[in-house]
Amino acid sequence: MKHSIVALLLVTVLSLTTAAVSSAFPTDDSTPMLEAAVPAQDVITLKDGSVIHGEVIEMVGGVLQIKSLLMEDLIKVKWSEVSKLSVSHPIPFHLKEGTVLVGTAEEAEAGTMKLHAGPNGSIVSVPMDAVTQVNPVVQPPVIYSGSLNAGYSQSTGNSQLRNVSLVGDFIARSEQLRLTLLGRYVYGDNAGSLIARNARGTIKLDFFITKRLFWFASAYVENDFFQNLKLRTAIASGPGYQWIERGDFGGIFKDMTFYTEVGAAYFNEDYRDNSITDDKASFRGRIAMKWDWPLFDDRITLFHHNEIFPSIQNFSDFFYTMDNGVRLKILAGLTSGFQVTTRYNNRPPAGTGDTDNLYLLTLGYAFDTTRKR
Repeated sequence: MKHSIVALLLVTVLSLTTAAVSSAFPTDDSTPMLEAAVPAQDVITLKDGSVIHGEVIEMVGGVLQIKSLLMEDLIKVKWSEVSKLSVSHPIPFHLKEGTVLVGTAEEAEAGTMKLHAGPNGSIVSVPMDAVTQVNPVVQPPVIYSGSLNAGYSQSTGNSQLRNVSLVGDFIARSEQLRLTLLGRYVYGDNAGSLIARNARGTIKLDFFITKRLFWFASAYVENDFFQNLKLRTAIASGPGYQWIERGDFGGIFKDMTFYTEVGAAYFNEDYRDNSITDDKASFRGRIAMKWDWPLFDDRITLFHHNEIFPSIQNFSDFFYTMDNGVRLKILAGLTSGFQVTTRYNNRPPAGTGDTDNLYLLTLGYAFDTTRKR
């Protein structure tokens, strides 16, 4: 009898448990299924009828960039080819008259869009061709960049060599002006006997007449003990052209810059010992170029810079200086660099060679206030 009562109680408990579970987790076909949340996408309709779904990133320079869920790379289309636009997230729209409207956009008639802008979401109808930029990265009025790098080596014992190098550059760029400062100092001795000492510096100001064309004024100074050179000075001025600016290309070329300059210069050389070489002064030309190629978000930067000062009276008489190198970003602003500097003077002072090569391995700090997305 007792066993029958216990069995009955167990059956009752199991029945109640099954019913509770069934009510908590229904299994009939009417149960709603959980769906993955899909973010709202922007819709871009082109004049040829094509439709692109994704996220509008920006429109600068007449090119609209879209991030798609199906593609890793950004989709780029000409703004002039866009017929309709729908944007679900608030972004700034820059208009021709200088107005900036921040809001979302919905499709309207071809060639126009309706912007929901302002705190009250007022609807404004805007022609597509009245929009100059969409969600651009706004840069500060002045962008500063530069680096300071140093190298040091010393040996003691049977040899007592010491070498010190210091290299720095600084650039301040606004819409119309660009200031460039360059400097280098190298020193070496062997047991207290001087074996190397030279320094050089450049200051240059560029005034941009247009977005690409500019006029420069520069001063180059140099001193070299073992070239018998007290001071070499070159004061120059002339036109320059910015052939490549940041953002002109995409991919790995997006941060590349390149410009060239040509002008006239007053070239003067003062020597320590005039019994060996007389001081010289002349009017010369100046031809220069500067190329920088930052890669992988500035983790690696390749660079080249040269200046040529040919004599106007005799083109076979010229002075040439060139810098080639690479900078590596180690952590935050900490950088390491290697560069080769070549100086060539086809009419060197008596008792000196015409070519000097300097190899520098440095460690330092670099900064750049350019805003990036």
